[in-house]
Amino acid sequence: MSSSLSAAGCAFMAALGLGACANDFDPPPAQPSFYRSLASPSAVLDTSAAASMISGYRQNNGLDAVVIDAELTRLAGEQARAMAAKDKLDHNVGKDFKTRMRGGGFDAVAAAENISAGYHTLAEAFSGWRDSPPHRANMLLKGATRIGIAAVYSPSSKYKVFWAMIIAAPDKRG
Repeated sequence: MSSSLSAAGCAFMAALGLGACANDFDPPPAQPSFYRSLASPSAVLDTSAAASMISGYRQNNGLDAVVIDAELTRLAGEQARAMAAKDKLDHNVGKDFKTRMRGGGFDAVAAAENISAGYHTLAEAFSGWRDSPPHRANMLLKGATRIGIAAVYSPSSKYKVFWAMIIAAPDKRG
C-alpha cells in the first residue's frame, strides 16, 4: 500500500511540476517592427530596422552596409510628406531629386531615391523595391554608405502610406 501511495504521490508531484513549468514560459516576442503597419496616425517607422534590412540585402550582394543619416532622413521625410499632401506618387511632386539634394546640404558623389505608396509595412516596401529592377539597382548603389528613409500616413489617400528612401555615397572631399 505504501508503494502505491508513493507512486501516486510522485505522479501528483510530477503533474504539479509540469503545470508550474507551463506557466514559466516567456511570452511570445512582440511583432518585428518591419511587419508593423504604418497605416495609422500613431505609427512610427523604425529607421534602424530599415537600415539593417537594406544593409543585409546589400551585404548579401557584396556591398557595404548603410547607416541612417539624419540629413537624408529629413530629405526623405520632406519628399514623403509632399507626396502625401498632393496624394501623388512622383519624384518631382515638389522639386526634382537633384535640386532637393543640392539644396538639402548633403554632398554626395552618388545618390538615388526610391519612392512608393500603398505599402503598409517596411517589409512590403522593401519587397516591392527589391522586386523592381530600377529600385533594386538604387538599393544596390555602389559606394553608398548612408541612407534616409521615411513613411508618411495619409488617411484620406487610397494609398494610406507614402514612402521615400534616399541612399547615397557621401563626398569625402568636404
